[in-house]
Amino acid sequence: MVKAIWIKTARRGAMKASSRVRCITDAGLEGNANQGGKRQITIIEEENWQAMMDELGADLAPWQRRANVMVSGFPLKESKGRVLQLGEISIRIEGETRPCERMDEALPGLREAMKPEWRGGVYGRILNDGTLKVGDTVHWREE
Repeated sequence: MVKAIWIKTARRGAMKASSRVRCITDAGLEGNANQGGKRQITIIEEENWQAMMDELGADLAPWQRRANVMVSGFPLKESKGRVLQLGEISIRIEGETRPCERMDEALPGLREAMKPEWRGGVYGRILNDGTLKVGDTVHWREE
């Protein structure tokens, strides 16, 4: 299930929570700073986030990961090339989102904690126009 949605307002800018967002084919999320290219949307797993917070003894808000979407109950590890269905939106997973130094700015040790098991999440391309909403179902689409 889609648990949360965030829009990056500017490069290195604030993350704004939203209950829904319009997705634009091969561009990205409406209003998001990152548009076009392979990294049109970024997705993290709630369970991985919580595991990292437990390991680090922290309670950092998940928006500080700077991903666009948080899903729950759905593993994303080693999914490059697969098509993820979030409600009515199809996303081709292009790869693992590798953590940058900004993660340690948010919480020392977070960058290293994200490295194994694709815990930093995934990024992908938007394959169709539509609206993504908190509460949408999540599944892999068979091609």
